[in-house]
Amino acid sequence: MASSLLSRASSLRALSHRDFAWLWTGMLVSNIGTWMETVALGVYVTEVTGKAGWTGGVAALAHLPSLLLAPLGGALADRFDRRSFMAVCVCLQGLLAALLTVLAATGNLTVPWVAAISLLNGALNTLVIPCATALTVAVVPSEDLHNALSLDSAQFNLGRIIGPVVAALVLTKAGIAGALFLNTLSFLAVLLVLSRMSGAVRTVLPKREALWAGILRGMKLAWEDPGIALALGTSFFVGLLISPFVGLVPVFALKVMGGDAATTSLLLTAQGTGAVLAAFATGALVARMGRRGMLEASVLLVGLCSALFWLSPTLPAALVAMFFLGAVYLLAFTGLKTVCQARTPPELQARVSSLFLLLVNLGYMVGVWGLGMLSDRLGVRPITAGAALLFFGIVALTRALRPRGLAALGT
Repeated sequence: MASSLLSRASSLRALSHRDFAWLWTGMLVSNIGTWMETVALGVYVTEVTGKAGWTGGVAALAHLPSLLLAPLGGALADRFDRRSFMAVCVCLQGLLAALLTVLAATGNLTVPWVAAISLLNGALNTLVIPCATALTVAVVPSEDLHNALSLDSAQFNLGRIIGPVVAALVLTKAGIAGALFLNTLSFLAVLLVLSRMSGAVRTVLPKREALWAGILRGMKLAWEDPGIALALGTSFFVGLLISPFVGLVPVFALKVMGGDAATTSLLLTAQGTGAVLAAFATGALVARMGRRGMLEASVLLVGLCSALFWLSPTLPAALVAMFFLGAVYLLAFTGLKTVCQARTPPELQARVSSLFLLLVNLGYMVGVWGLGMLSDRLGVRPITAGAALLFFGIVALTRALRPRGLAALGT
């Protein structure tokens, strides 16, 4: 009965597939914990150093390993049993979270420790994310792929809503060690879910080819397919000029708005709320505008919404702008990711997903660190709003001069 109801509700129909529902639930619990850690460490680094450059730099370290490991992670996920591979990586993430908890509880946590563990966590995330995406593609039929990826984004942003709220409460009552401990426990949910997924999960058996040959085969497909190439290039520029708002929210909350951890939580919650509502509205938007139309509109609007957020004169205005930014940001990334996965054969999906991760993280790492450093010298608002308006200008100019080139985004 429940499955029937879900299948009829376009925004939830992918959850009618049992394995996807299990995976979605486990990742939601883990993401709540991850966002608790993100808020706790962001506030800690900002309070200890008082520098946007440090906050952005530590956030960037989590994405640095993807520059080397993303193609390798995708190839490994296409080479081994994906559930087992993901379980090993999640166990290691849990151990790192436990180490952070112990350091905080014993008063030995320092910014260098945060930076080092962020770097290791980034390495493991680089291996986990392509594998999780490939598992999602494997457990839903192709007609439900866009819906499944939208719901993936929804659960990530539900974690963004719930995690910061819980973090603000826990930081007040139990300090940073309490928030980090709850994140450690959250990894158990993913391990439980992986053990409960049915044996019918379709793990792609790879061709017997050398590891590096497999990596190059995925890169060759991405380069030669015009839709995948355009989607990956666009994702890089979103990561470079728009995504740094994620890592710099504590700076905006504490240094521009004069707030605290609760202000950071409110802003992240506003973004997550907008993203979740957009995810559940994706089916209706695609039916009305088409996938390409919705993707073009969201990529165009994300620059404007980002600029409005950074230029907001008051906290209420910033919350409204962040809500709309969260919505169009999700629609843009979900659309771009769907283009990549829908145009990729099953045996290469983890590899193409890893390239998507590589370019987004490369853009984000350079952007959040660079914008953070420039913000310390020239001010947060002009630098971040300028980057957002630059992105809007690039998209608008491309759309005006090469409208036919965007046809490659059709799926």
